[in-house]
Amino acid sequence: MDENKFINVASLLCEPSRAKILWNLLDGRAYTASELALVSDLSPSSVSNHLSKLLDGNILRVDIQGRHRYYSFFSSDVAYTVESLANLANDNLSSKSNKELIKTGVKYCRSCYDHLAGYVGVAVTEAMVKQGYLIKSDKVYLVTKKCWDWLSQFGILEVDFKKSRRPLTRQCLDWSERRPHLAGHLGAVLLEKMLENNWLKKVQFSREIIITSKGKQSLNDLLGIVLE
Repeated sequence: MDENKFINVASLLCEPSRAKILWNLLDGRAYTASELALVSDLSPSSVSNHLSKLLDGNILRVDIQGRHRYYSFFSSDVAYTVESLANLANDNLSSKSNKELIKTGVKYCRSCYDHLAGYVGVAVTEAMVKQGYLIKSDKVYLVTKKCWDWLSQFGILEVDFKKSRRPLTRQCLDWSERRPHLAGHLGAVLLEKMLENNWLKKVQFSREIIITSKGKQSLNDLLGIVLE
């Protein structure tokens, strides 16, 4: 990539109004222009202009259904980049040992595009490493046979990922925990199954995720994670 291309991409991501749009898209949902204008506190004409630039720069994509146009990230790589920028913005480096863990909100449990993040997301990932299901390797996680056997009880099968063009796993640095959580195709499917099994519930118009009593019990039984 040459310098000019880098500058163009950086300007698309970091302009304040467009940054608001991209931040709100991190919940993994597709939004209409009107919805993005509302959540980003922008006028319809302003958001339309910004969306046009983001589409031209392959930062966003648009899907048309009838009269509606739904905007989302062009690829998972864009979402990871936006999430990574949040690490630079998070200047709260105080240790959790010096403060009580707040057991609600986006820092505690949230979606990061299409996978689980926050304190709970990191706890699940680290528990899977401890159990020998995942092995940290460079910027990814290696998935062990023991892990595939464990995942099969949820209907997550290795064969279903064979033809996927998306990376199986990825270490995504969590901006609030400063430790990686599981991303990639497996991370997305795992979050999907947790939602289907009513372990987790999404909060409307937010990235926050609520852990149900069933989810707390299941995470304790299967991974030894204790959540009050």
